[in-house]
Amino acid sequence: MDYITVTDVLTWESEDAVLMEAAEILGDQAADTLDQLCRDILNAGTGAIYSGSGNTATADVAAGDVIALANLDSALATLKANNAKKITRQINPSTGYNTSPVRAAYVSIVHPVIGVKIKTLATAANTWTPVEKYASGADVMEGEIGTYNEIRFVETNNAKIKTGAGTAGIDVYCTLVFGANAYGITRISGEALKNIVKPIGSAGSADPLDQRATSGWKATFVAKILNENFIQRIESAAV
Repeated sequence: MDYITVTDVLTWESEDAVLMEAAEILGDQAADTLDQLCRDILNAGTGAIYSGSGNTATADVAAGDVIALANLDSALATLKANNAKKITRQINPSTGYNTSPVRAAYVSIVHPVIGVKIKTLATAANTWTPVEKYASGADVMEGEIGTYNEIRFVETNNAKIKTGAGTAGIDVYCTLVFGANAYGITRISGEALKNIVKPIGSAGSADPLDQRATSGWKATFVAKILNENFIQRIESAAV
């Protein structure tokens, strides 16, 4: 939750609808906040793979321990062994020029820094399908960058970074790979997210000169891992 205060002078001097613009800014903040809350819960799961040789904890990840295709293969094999169901359905190739089929897949949430590395490695191995070669743009998820094997990657700056948690204080990047029903989110009906506006003059004696208005938001939100066997986290150094 958060709010901002707008003064009467600002509303006089601005040609813009100040409270409306404030609501847009607060809406972006609310969405970003809930996204990060969900991210932190999902990254607290027990299924972890650490890039590098012999690493078994976040603190073991060193500067050279970048993500490898073998890490993705390991996450994929674990999900399959645990009978995790795919999330997306197959996209068949079309008669359009140079389109590629995309198999039913698991989904990965990846930071752009790590996404670049995965794309480079998979392209070199001729196992990368960029999103622009999908036969159907209607099936593309927001932020999706492409597919490796049976994993489709969604890129976001909100992907978890464990700041200073690796060897010699390096940042460790977390890449999630998960199947259907790995986690769930819920909100209270009618109270999921509210924008609350208190106009100038509404505060009574608390604002005796009618100088201030406020616009804010509050939300109810719960996220929880439903099955630890259906979600894997790969921890690696930056590229």
